[in-house]
Amino acid sequence: MNNVPLFFEPIFKERIWGGNKLCTNFNYNIPSEKTGEAWVISAHPSGSSKVKNGILKGQTLAEIWEQHGELFNKHHDHDEEFPLLVKVLDANDDLSVQVHPDDLYAKNKENQPFGKTECWYVLSAEEDAEIIYGHHAKTKDELKEKIASAEWNALLRSVRVKAGDFIYVPSGTIHAIGKGIVILEIQQSSDITYRLYDYDRLDEDGLARELHLESAIEVINVPHKLIAYEQEEIKHSGFTSKLLVKEEYFTVLLWSIDGSVKKELNADFLQVSVISGEGEIIIGDDKYPILMGDHFILPFPVKAYELKGTAKLIVSHT
Repeated sequence: MNNVPLFFEPIFKERIWGGNKLCTNFNYNIPSEKTGEAWVISAHPSGSSKVKNGILKGQTLAEIWEQHGELFNKHHDHDEEFPLLVKVLDANDDLSVQVHPDDLYAKNKENQPFGKTECWYVLSAEEDAEIIYGHHAKTKDELKEKIASAEWNALLRSVRVKAGDFIYVPSGTIHAIGKGIVILEIQQSSDITYRLYDYDRLDEDGLARELHLESAIEVINVPHKLIAYEQEEIKHSGFTSKLLVKEEYFTVLLWSIDGSVKKELNADFLQVSVISGEGEIIIGDDKYPILMGDHFILPFPVKAYELKGTAKLIVSHT
């Protein structure tokens, strides 16, 4: 049991801005044409992923984290919640302009264990697609003035993106995913969102969605600072590993496989998302096929494994 990869069933979330690309791109069985999110590795109370293989089939990641701490090198004196959450998002329309708090604010004001620092890998993007990332205000007073007078074009910073781009979004950063973008998101296990602006649109009941201006203004980083982070690439025969980000809450890598590579598990556990291609993971004498759209965890007892095939993987760990 201990050295088996844990594959998970996605949990789908319908959103006002969602679409159908989670079906057309990944062949997921989505609930509607307004499906915005697939929570693909999650132990969050709002949706905990179920294992779909092996002796733990049907159990949730939250249950396994609690009952089988040895799979994550989790010691008995640690009672924290599972730290990360992986999603795939289909922005068929613009997401609201929003911001997330840091850990301290989340604990003090929301009684939640984690704030929300996140990062995005762009899986696909329509031509000229843009995200909002940061703002132009120099002081809190200027920020408040521009929000009060709805000077959104002057305040918000827009950035064009394409497939393969990577964006690191620390807590306190104003952001929004734009229409026509599909991303893989790796984040702290938090669902605290403060909505700043929603384009004055109405929901299916004809009501404007709630805004959280006071909390948002409190947590926004002013002035906006571009975060520099080192990226490096290591190439071997048939294998390339690109470090996308290594920060306080997570390390994220892009692995490209064309052939085979033998690896050792150098983390408490690895989260793996297959973003293109197919192959297999070999652990001892056992082989497990991997396909685009699969998401799994390699638990701590997996000391060594082999990857074969032609595929790209987004790999993350704490």
